[in-house]
Amino acid sequence: MTSVSTMATANALGRRGPALVVLCFVQFMLILDDNVVSVALPSMRDDLGFSAAGLAWVVNAYFLAFGGLLLLFGRMADLLGRRRVFLTGVALFGAASLLCGLAQEPWHLVAGRFVQGAGAAMASPAALALITLLFPGTEERAKAFGIWGGIAALGGTTGLVISGALTGLASWRWIFLINLPVALAAVALLPRLVAESRHERAVRLDVPGAVLGTGAVVSLVYGLLRIGESGWGDPAVVVFLVLAVVLAVAFVAVEARTAEPLLPLSFLSSRTRAVANGATLLFSAAMYAMAFLLMVHLQAVLGYRPLTAGVAYLPYCAGILVGMWLSSRAVARLGARPALVLSFLITAAGLLLLSGVAPSDGYVSGVLPGMLVTSLGCGLSLPALTVAALTGTTEENAGLGSALLSSVQQVGGAVGVAVLVALAARRSDAHGVQDHPAHAATEGFSLALTVAAALVVLGAALIGALPEKKHRPEDAPLDTGEAPASHANPT
Repeated sequence: MTSVSTMATANALGRRGPALVVLCFVQFMLILDDNVVSVALPSMRDDLGFSAAGLAWVVNAYFLAFGGLLLLFGRMADLLGRRRVFLTGVALFGAASLLCGLAQEPWHLVAGRFVQGAGAAMASPAALALITLLFPGTEERAKAFGIWGGIAALGGTTGLVISGALTGLASWRWIFLINLPVALAAVALLPRLVAESRHERAVRLDVPGAVLGTGAVVSLVYGLLRIGESGWGDPAVVVFLVLAVVLAVAFVAVEARTAEPLLPLSFLSSRTRAVANGATLLFSAAMYAMAFLLMVHLQAVLGYRPLTAGVAYLPYCAGILVGMWLSSRAVARLGARPALVLSFLITAAGLLLLSGVAPSDGYVSGVLPGMLVTSLGCGLSLPALTVAALTGTTEENAGLGSALLSSVQQVGGAVGVAVLVALAARRSDAHGVQDHPAHAATEGFSLALTVAAALVVLGAALIGALPEKKHRPEDAPLDTGEAPASHANPT
């Protein structure tokens, strides 16, 4: 079978390690571009003449395409070939990065960002599916996902550092052009390292399900992004959120009746996968909002310039690496479910420490302790969450499982930024009339991070509520820390 030949070839030639390195570097690049533009937005506005509303779409176009198309392209990877879809996505992402780097008009940059997001939606789930099949054993898969999760988290944080450095020392255009060597290397190397794998049977793509599912996610993400731009009072917010619900209901109805659905409802019946994706949604909402709000706090309250604010994130990266190194050891010693609950609680404690920062506190005495604790919990959480969310996936649905996890992360991030940033802004505005601006901004920052901590605690409770009894093989990892037998030979 194709999956067996893929793994046999990788084992025989000793290429799984190099393949993992290539796939992780690409994932680092894709996640980095989630927020690499944040620090550079003022420079882009000045160079290209963006309006305030148009500038927001430099960020939003990427989120919209990435989050909205993940499910469709994840399923296409299963049907058409994971390596093929991955390489196509990476090539598309590289071409779009070149377009962004050479942009001369605002629409050039926005269009390039949208195509970047589409390329990322093709490459990311296909890459994670390849890792899932290349590392079938429990221990080796946990280590591979540990590396993957840590690299992804680093991409999400070092984007701010890299953006600040390149924008301050060279030009904002280089935040896109640095993607080209990674894309070219991946396209050249991966065909030599990984064989093709796809669904064994010839299966038609569920076109109605693809249209409805993609439309529902795109509408949801767009509605959430509008909240961040104009608040809940914008009629477009209600229209697109209601449309998302209608399309989601229609999607479920179609999938229940289709012989070969895009997202089989039975795939969502696994208790472990459902809980892991639900916890991921809450965790992503909290962490994306924290990253955004902390960057604003460093610049607005502490007065850091973009480059300095980016460098201030380096300890966060170090904490994630330590957590990633400890994650597999914590799972082996405690079991996956207790380790995940503990890591979520550590993350929540870090967020609460950050929420207690006073306007007069400096970086070392105020921000750094909470940042380090939060990053440690994040590094501990992500690998185990990935393992749990992909529990029981096989040759037929590895791309689908990977796409669902990535889509949940993107939607969770959009929810967190839209809701918690709006909450912080309202609290700051309420205190802005009578308080000093730094105090008002800190009040909003504190409230939003307190809510973020509550979301993470809710995720811990969700995981902890799973019964210890093992009802089905696919529920094993969160209950016992062991993968189901199908992982050893996913045929």
